[in-house]
Order: sequence, then structure tokens, then C-alpha cells
Amino acid sequence: MTTPPPGQYPPGQPYGMPQGPGGQGYPQPVYGQPVFHPVMLPQMQPAQTASPPPEEEPPGGGAQTIRRLLITSAVVGLVIVIVGVVLMVNNPDEYTTPARSSLKLAAPQNGLAPSVGPGGEGQPLTQAVADAPPPVPDIPAVPAMQPSTPKRLVIPKLGVNAPIKSLGLDRAGAIQTPPISNPNLVGWYRGGPTAGEAGPAIMLGHKDTNTRSAVFTRLHELEYGDKIEVYRLDGTVAVFTVGGIEQANKQTFPTNRVYGHADNAELRLITCGGSYNRSTGHYVDNVIVYATMTGTRLAKPKS
Repeated sequence: MTTPPPGQYPPGQPYGMPQGPGGQGYPQPVYGQPVFHPVMLPQMQPAQTASPPPEEEPPGGGAQTIRRLLITSAVVGLVIVIVGVVLMVNNPDEYTTPARSSLKLAAPQNGLAPSVGPGGEGQPLTQAVADAPPPVPDIPAVPAMQPSTPKRLVIPKLGVNAPIKSLGLDRAGAIQTPPISNPNLVGWYRGGPTAGEAGPAIMLGHKDTNTRSAVFTRLHELEYGDKIEVYRLDGTVAVFTVGGIEQANKQTFPTNRVYGHADNAELRLITCGGSYNRSTGHYVDNVIVYATMTGTRLAKPKS
């Protein structure tokens, strides 16, 4: 047994006078045996020795200790949460899942801007790094439809309303281009998905001809959130929303980003861009618009 500290005696258990040199210390109490002077009660029978009761929990024991630990843990946890929130607010790009719609990537080694968009008239376009995902709008995609041949492309912002012609591959294995004789014609690569079908539907159009502008001359003016409509043979209209636009050098064309797998119905519009190389007779870059199908409707019958 241990001696409780002075001033904290268990009730009903008297202690003797201080003992030892200088009166330091207290004798160990005998629980259950009162302290009487032997002269006062000479005939007293020896007291029965009772088994000592269980020791009482000292004040401020287990329950209070646990309570203090719980309070301390709660305070520490709250502080950690507050610090985490402050870090997230001050550094949102480091604590959020990268979104395909932003393409905010580390600046490439050539010093170009870290973003490929959002495009728009007068806004410079750049090329994303090789492994960047295709940008998508911050609008939920709608379920893909069954395949149906695209017949007409409408871009309200640009005033485009053009018929669509199916294209295959040329002898070099590249996608054919629409005949230059019809500058308002859009070509669709029939080796890929149709517009509205799951996957990336590929459409091409000329920027200009030797004498005039062509169907995609203003394609670089499209911006994030703009709408594109594709009228299909089955009488439905696939409505796409622009998620991003980039200008890529033809020597480093982002093949996987343009033609790679996509779970949703997506659309790629491609034309020429950048500076014109007079020795080759071609533009050095491609302008690429990435869009996702965010709506469908029935085409209005012709009156």
C-alpha cells in the first residue's frame, strides 16, 4: 500500500502525529482499526482484524486524465484542420484534382504560356505538353448516341453552316482533306466515330484558299463554353460544348490527345494555323478545337 499525500487522507482514516526527526512524515494508517489510548479502555477486547477495503481512486485519477487527453486531441485536430484549409485556399492548384478543362500545366521548356486557351479573338494560342489530357468543359456530358452519319456542321458564333463530306486516308496514311474547290465544305474522317457516338469524331476544314477565306478561317476565335451543332442522318442534333483550343506545330502534332480513347462523345475540329511557309505552300501549325457532347435534340423539320 502507498501513503496518500498529506492533506488528501481518505475520510474516516485518522493518522498519528508526525514522526521522525523534525516531525517529518506520517505513519502508515491501519484501515479499519481506530486509534485509542490503552489506559482509557483496559478491558477492551482485541479488535477483529478486518480485510482492508479496496483503495479509493485518488482525486484527479483516470476519468479526469482521459477527459484531458480527449480535449487535448480535439484541440490539436482542430488546429490541423484549420492549417490544412488555409494551405488549400492559398494553393488551390496543389490540392485539387487536375481538371481536363483547364490544362493548366507546368510551363514547357521553350517558355510558352502554361495554358493552351481559352482562345478567343486576339488571344494567343499555345501547344500543351505531350501528355496533357484533352480539355473538356465543366458541364456534364450526356450519354452517347448510336452511330449516324453527320450531314451538317453549325457553329452559331462563327456563322458557320456547312455540309459535311466523309473522308478516308490518302496514300501516305494521312487523313484526306476536303476538296479545295468547295471552301465551305467540312470533312469527317469516316474511319473514326460519328459525331454523337462515343469517342472523338474528327472533322477538318480549310482556313483559306488562294483567293478567299474558307469554312474554318475563324476557328481560332472559338472560346471555352461555345456551342457547336452537328446535324445527323437519323434526324438528331448533337450539341457540343468547347472545352479548349490549342495551336500545335505539325511536326509535333498531339496525336494521342486528338485521336485517343474517350468514353464520352467528343468532337475535334482541325484546321491550319500559325505562319505560312511559302517554300512548302503550307501553314506550319494546326488549330485544334476540343468539344464534348453536352446535349441532344431532334432537328426541326423543313417547312
